[in-house]
Amino acid sequence: MTTYFIRKLLFFILLTVVGFLNLHSQDKTIAYWEPEVSFNYKVAPLLKQNFSLGNRNYLYNDNKTQLTVRQIEIAHFSALTIQPNTSVGLGVQYRFREAFENDKENELRITEQFNFTKSDGSIRFGNRIRLEQRIQPSNLVHRIRYRFAFDLPLKGLKMDIGEPYLVATTESLLSLGKSEKPMYDQRITSQIGWSINNHLKAQLGVQFRMENYTENTEHVFLFLNSIVFSL
Repeated sequence: MTTYFIRKLLFFILLTVVGFLNLHSQDKTIAYWEPEVSFNYKVAPLLKQNFSLGNRNYLYNDNKTQLTVRQIEIAHFSALTIQPNTSVGLGVQYRFREAFENDKENELRITEQFNFTKSDGSIRFGNRIRLEQRIQPSNLVHRIRYRFAFDLPLKGLKMDIGEPYLVATTESLLSLGKSEKPMYDQRITSQIGWSINNHLKAQLGVQFRMENYTENTEHVFLFLNSIVFSL
């Protein structure tokens, strides 16, 4: 099973790279590199919190290759377990964009979340619903998000220290604003992670987005890498 999923992941990454190369000459194709570091910690047995710092950098935009900063963002999220495998959460994020692009605005984002997980053998499935309020000086956008995810060990039947694991997700988004048409997005993500020790994980992967696909589709590729500390 491990070999099967590794092959599937490599095939997905290959398709993503080929897709990027095929779309490379189109005006509506953008590629980013997005590194992130995050810290998880328990406040109480049923209450977990997360703090993260990340940034997004242009790799390809306006028909040219580049490496320039698009934004820096900080976020804090709290999740409360209300039943086994079920939690609700509340988060806040601030995105700095004005310092890097003069025609853009900084953004405050507030997030409400409901999350449900279920395990079947070594595979864990997750369903997540989020409501977001994206607040900018000139605009307010409400966004509804649904994500289906699964993760599994790539060696053995459980996630052990020093061994790889796979995380894959698909997410649908609907954005609603007073001064703009409804916007539909779809995101597909695949990442490989490693449990380095009990307090440290590393993840590497790729995400493909189809943004505003009912109107003027924009293809977006994000190359992701993250470090996760559990305190």
